[in-house]
Amino acid sequence: MAKKSKLPLIYLIGMVLTVVGFCVPMFQGKLLGTRYNGFDFINFDSFGFVTIGALLIFIGAVCGVVLSFLGGKNMNTFRLVALLVSIAGGIVLFIGFATGSGLSGAVYKQIAKHLLKCAFVGFYMVIAGWVVSLIGWVMKK
Repeated sequence: MAKKSKLPLIYLIGMVLTVVGFCVPMFQGKLLGTRYNGFDFINFDSFGFVTIGALLIFIGAVCGVVLSFLGGKNMNTFRLVALLVSIAGGIVLFIGFATGSGLSGAVYKQIAKHLLKCAFVGFYMVIAGWVVSLIGWVMKK
């Protein structure tokens, strides 16, 4: 008889979707058709909400992928924490967009103002990854 895998496959797929969505273009600017992936929002020179939010999204998702391969007594709780950190990063990123200052803040405010119009494939992959991960965590599969 085959041994049943304890790998949380649905959760893992959702977290991988989040990581990939972060790496591909998330927003498209109307001016010159520029596209921004998650790494474009990480700027240590002007460290603020946008940088913190982008880091939390990526770090939470990568930790979720790594935790999917680990087993242990409280691993399910750690997986939920990784997912919540990533989602909190999305909320912080949006707050950073809405309250941005300076030249880059003007770009961020335009993204926040026209969020769904500027959204590109990576944005939707991140949202879908969060939903799939949450479903996987609830189902424990």
